[in-house]
Amino acid sequence: MASIGDRIREIREARKMTQDQLAEKSAISKGFLSDVENNKRNVSSENLLRVANVLGASLDYLLRGATTEFVSREPVTIPPELSETAEKLNLTYAQTVELLEAHRSVLARRSAKQAKHFTVEDWENLHRAIRQVFG
Repeated sequence: MASIGDRIREIREARKMTQDQLAEKSAISKGFLSDVENNKRNVSSENLLRVANVLGASLDYLLRGATTEFVSREPVTIPPELSETAEKLNLTYAQTVELLEAHRSVLARRSAKQAKHFTVEDWENLHRAIRQVFG
């Protein structure tokens, strides 16, 4: 049975990425990534989410191999303003991605004419509003 590391390697190689490239884009060390791929170390949920986002793979596939083939999607791109906001508010990577997804969800319900470029202040206000609603 394939492990998480085996599935990461499979997708990385299918994407023609080196361990150096995946490690850099995922903000983890190459040595750690190598150990994960060789089943010498376990990966935290936060690091697995980073790897999945870079690879464009589903967590379900990486964790359980639940589908016969990995699900391909676009890698997550965090806008610079959101990155600055996340740093300012000490948000984790997972919280930053959740904020980005909330923003995309709101935009999906609006017409393209109403969409605007979000500033750092806009991201802070969205984060504050979400915290007020969801605690």
